[in-house]
Amino acid sequence: MRTLGAVLAGGRSSRFGSDKALAMLEGRTLLDHASAALAPHCDALVIVGRDGGIADWPRPGMGPLGAFAGALGHAAAGGFDQLLTVSVDCVRLPPDLRALLKPAPAFLDSQPVIGLWPVSALDMLRAMIEDESDLAVRAFARRIGAHAVTCDFVPPNINNTADLDRLAGEAG
Repeated sequence: MRTLGAVLAGGRSSRFGSDKALAMLEGRTLLDHASAALAPHCDALVIVGRDGGIADWPRPGMGPLGAFAGALGHAAAGGFDQLLTVSVDCVRLPPDLRALLKPAPAFLDSQPVIGLWPVSALDMLRAMIEDESDLAVRAFARRIGAHAVTCDFVPPNINNTADLDRLAGEAG
């Protein structure tokens, strides 16, 4: 099974107050940290929602599912079987992430955007987005029969600068 990893980096960062992807932690951007954390768990890696990366589908501003749809479309075109997603603030991941999320589809209960999604779900996701009735990640997960996974490791969730400062303090 070929796995494409996708860092979702196109959010508005409204709670953060500035471009979260470019915020610095330990001398590197959150985007760099998230990419480095995800890379060991996939065969190839893309950035979604940023200039030079994969575009959200059908347009920006659709939330995580727009990013999922853009990345799943890219994965399908590239011959990948599944997509492993994380948000740009997922700077640390469980060392056994792919094993935790098997069998796919599955997602971390503590952060549903961290998930392993089959490329075969692309058409269903696109139909869901076009309907625009419920664009929550958990709604998509329910629709495709994904299961929530709990684990002892809870990835950091950086919603604001105080969260970033706290994480920097834990690291230092």
